[in-house]
Amino acid sequence: MTSLLQAAPEWTLTAVPYGSPDARALAQALHQEQLATYGTADDPEATEDAEFDAPHGLFLVARLGDGPALACGGWRTLTTSAAEIKRMYVAPPARGQGLGRRILAALEQDMLGRGPTEILLETGIRNVAALGLYAACGYEPIHSYVPGRNPEINRALRKAIRQQPAPHPHTGLLV
Repeated sequence: MTSLLQAAPEWTLTAVPYGSPDARALAQALHQEQLATYGTADDPEATEDAEFDAPHGLFLVARLGDGPALACGGWRTLTTSAAEIKRMYVAPPARGQGLGRRILAALEQDMLGRGPTEILLETGIRNVAALGLYAACGYEPIHSYVPGRNPEINRALRKAIRQQPAPHPHTGLLV
């Protein structure tokens, strides 16, 4: 007999290599959506897989239960003090469920203890949902940090993060 109280499947976030089929499929879906909206977009194939490898980066995909991957995002190191959020995407059937916020929070959490003190990102000016998410999560507009960007299309944002102090190995005191 089937229980009427079966648990609904849960969204899971999984770290994957940027070169994995799920990551590539979602990055290509994002690229196609950006091309349709703006007529131009960065080629996701131009990004080296290793840019998202730990400890200098991370790439996550989200899936409901054992279903297909429907959302993604990653971070990569830009400088010793800055990291960049890249390839944030939620497929249309999964939008409105807070996945972007969950992925962003997981990426920010993963950066703690790795050195960056600021997070940079870009999104398109017509991506109202993303702009709202980033503003709600503490990101502020800045001038573009990527040479050659079109201010009629791109918006650059920044968020300062505070690295958690590490305990001293012998005393346990925070340093």
